[in-house]
Amino acid sequence: MTVPFQKYHGTGNDFLIIHANEYVPDRGALAERECDREDGVGADGILYLALEERFEPPRVIMTLVQPDGATAPMCGNGARCAAEWAMRRTDTDSVMIDTQAGTLRADRTDDGITIEMGTPTFDPEEVPVRADEPVFEEEMEGLEVTMVNTGVPHAVAFVDDVDDVDLETVAPPIRYGDRFPAGTNVTIASPDGDGGFDQRSYERGVEAETDSCGTGAVAIAVVARRLGLTDADPVDVHPPGGDLRVSFNDRGNATLIGPVEHEFDGEVTVESPAEL
Repeated sequence: MTVPFQKYHGTGNDFLIIHANEYVPDRGALAERECDREDGVGADGILYLALEERFEPPRVIMTLVQPDGATAPMCGNGARCAAEWAMRRTDTDSVMIDTQAGTLRADRTDDGITIEMGTPTFDPEEVPVRADEPVFEEEMEGLEVTMVNTGVPHAVAFVDDVDDVDLETVAPPIRYGDRFPAGTNVTIASPDGDGGFDQRSYERGVEAETDSCGTGAVAIAVVARRLGLTDADPVDVHPPGGDLRVSFNDRGNATLIGPVEHEFDGEVTVESPAEL
């Protein structure tokens, strides 16, 4: 058996999109196989999307299965890809995205796809991190780490130059640290000289550095503002895969803005019922 997919990416953060109606008996196994960049199609995850056109604006139920086979509650660039996919199918410029981290509105703008990212939190129980109070600039693996949840947990550290950090070495001990009962993403940032920040992120579930991380970009902007490193709004963030922009509304909620591209369509093989 095969099922069709569409390949999308947001600033290099790439996903296979499969309609939720397609029969995939083991979503985790499919993600482990097809997200592999040597033996599979190659992606940072598989998005299963269910479109409900009767609402105004249309709604999309999004489930993200990561390369390790686990489900993630939220992904900023993934949600922007889901929004573009849905907008093309409904001929609209606005959709609502239902994620495990909440319902978010997405709009098409001159700068790409803009999506609400909810209210960031430093609350240790919400991150989660084992601590009695919020964690700001605590030393971990030679980095000064601040913990924040922007839909998923992020350990954020500011450095002089992101390119000088061996992220593949320092990130795993933090990502799997005993302080983090659900694990954490690890994101580093450095000033770009123009008021914004360069970004690199090691993503939980991908278990590697990715070309872009939307929740990580929001985490950088939130932490930078909290630590007094910037008072800008919007905040420009530059992962290796492109440029993102983070803005804040009057309630302190963040929005993530950036381009989305449709790469190609294809099919992947899944087990038939007789093979299970």
